Amino acid sequence: MRGEQIRLVDERNENVGLISFEEGLRRAQAAGLDLVEVAGQSRPVVCRIMDYGKFLYEDKKQRKESHKKQLQSKLKEIQFHPNIDGHDYQTKVGHLLAFLEKGFKVKVSVFFRGREMAHRERGTDVLNRVIEDTKAVGTVESPPKAAGRNIIMYLAPGAQKPRPGPSGRTE
Repeated sequence: MRGEQIRLVDERNENVGLISFEEGLRRAQAAGLDLVEVAGQSRPVVCRIMDYGKFLYEDKKQRKESHKKQLQSKLKEIQFHPNIDGHDYQTKVGHLLAFLEKGFKVKVSVFFRGREMAHRERGTDVLNRVIEDTKAVGTVESPPKAAGRNIIMYLAPGAQKPRPGPSGRTE
């Protein structure tokens, strides 16, 4: 790069113009800062006088701050049994509502043991009750599906929108 012409931007963010690389380096050293190549692909190469350590620090701080604001899509799971007691059901639905309000997706499953497999409709009934009880804060992301000894569905945060009925009005 020595002997090449560069386009220089100084520490006050003003365009100096075309100067030699050595002149740009001398100006950066006189200011006690670094000469940083900003656009190496362009002709002439664009360089800037700046405190490179401070730039890296601020860039790292900005990236860290932007990661804080990102919502991690975490999945929570709640398991029911087909013959669940009323109080246990209400407790689990309360936890499920809290997860949805915090913005988590929830995997809801009904687990069958032994002879419960003969009454899979009870598991479907439990999931339909869950859908009905959580429709104010959650939407069904994937409908109930049988998977071995389980029936599984996924709920996502966000209230369900009313669907038009057969008459065209929302129900």
